[in-house]
Amino acid sequence: MFPWSLQPRRPWQGRRVVLGVTGGIAAYKSIQLARDLTLLGSQVDVVMTEAARRFVGPLSFEGVTGRRVARSLWSADGSALHLSLGRDAHLFVVAPATADFLARAAHGRADDLLTTVLLATRAPVLLAPAMNHRMWDHPQTGANVQHCRDRLGYHILGPHEGRLGAGEGSGMGRMVEPSHIVEWCGRLLSGRTGSLSGRSVLVTAGPTREPLDPVRFLGNRSSGRMGFSVAREAWLRGADVTLVSGPSSLPDPVGIRVIRVETARDMLGAVEAHVASAQIVVYAAAVADYRPMKPASRKTRKSHTGDRLTVELGVNPDIAAETASLTPAGGIRVGFALETDDLLERAGEKLRAKGFDLIVANPAGEDDAGFDVDTNRVTILDRHGGTQDLPLLLKDEVAGRILDRVESLLEGGMASGAAL
Repeated sequence: MFPWSLQPRRPWQGRRVVLGVTGGIAAYKSIQLARDLTLLGSQVDVVMTEAARRFVGPLSFEGVTGRRVARSLWSADGSALHLSLGRDAHLFVVAPATADFLARAAHGRADDLLTTVLLATRAPVLLAPAMNHRMWDHPQTGANVQHCRDRLGYHILGPHEGRLGAGEGSGMGRMVEPSHIVEWCGRLLSGRTGSLSGRSVLVTAGPTREPLDPVRFLGNRSSGRMGFSVAREAWLRGADVTLVSGPSSLPDPVGIRVIRVETARDMLGAVEAHVASAQIVVYAAAVADYRPMKPASRKTRKSHTGDRLTVELGVNPDIAAETASLTPAGGIRVGFALETDDLLERAGEKLRAKGFDLIVANPAGEDDAGFDVDTNRVTILDRHGGTQDLPLLLKDEVAGRILDRVESLLEGGMASGAAL
């Protein structure tokens, strides 16, 4: 399941992916992988081994990609096909990669179309192994994987532990799910030369919960989608991302270090522990401004409180303000402002008061923007007085626009760096 909609978007859009499918039971999942890459805008050329065609049919791949499946090195219309596929590919993926294929890849064999394309390509190579756990645990398989990774520079994804084929029980050897492979494809398609490649990014996301008693809390409607989208987009662009999230039902994004917290003070501690090493910090969390000063140790009952309950509230720490001085010199700081009125005026005040380089202003109370929806309508303000109004967009698209602005600041050397 994807956290974004499957429609053409970068970094997949307009890129050519060679998808190799070898003879394992997990080959049926590769149909979904081919479909999803195609829906994201990639041109997918599927190369099937003879063994793979015993598990799934070429017609299934042709139906989801709209392109003919390449099958044989010896086909009459396949003259130099291995060279053209390898030359034109932006990414070479094999899923599933069986023990036999890993052995042939490690030793540079060229005895079928798939291995000859592998030798001919200079694109990044991503292998997703899948096999019985006994085969995965064999020392020779381990040696082949190590050779492919360390000597040849191939990216090895998985396998995971889980249920294997019928009668095989569970163990290490299950192919990584197609949705995860798609995301790793996106990261590799972004390349390693972008301005976020190798950068350290810290993102906060989601609400905080401030306990009233063991079963109740003060919070808000934030789902965390916006912050999660920013973290995921930064990771796709090559960044090393840490995501500090309040309570959210969203799954941990692939490839990202996620720190789950509960209260504003918990979030402050997590941010303080990581902000000094972050070159880019995005404060997207909807932190509760107040917390009960004396949470009850037992469930509060109406029979004890009567018709009214009075709760004394104290102010929570301002995480962005309190960690500003910890941001490294030259770092980029991005804030968010969710307001019900005077949106741009209040966002501008927050930008200046907290020393942000950019602030993202979005309105509260609109059905199609703000909390707990997939879309957002924002205005990006910068510290030089510039504004950029964005139309209603999916939150992952908004995240891309925000990081475009961050990249522009990095390229122009215009980060304000530290602090107040």
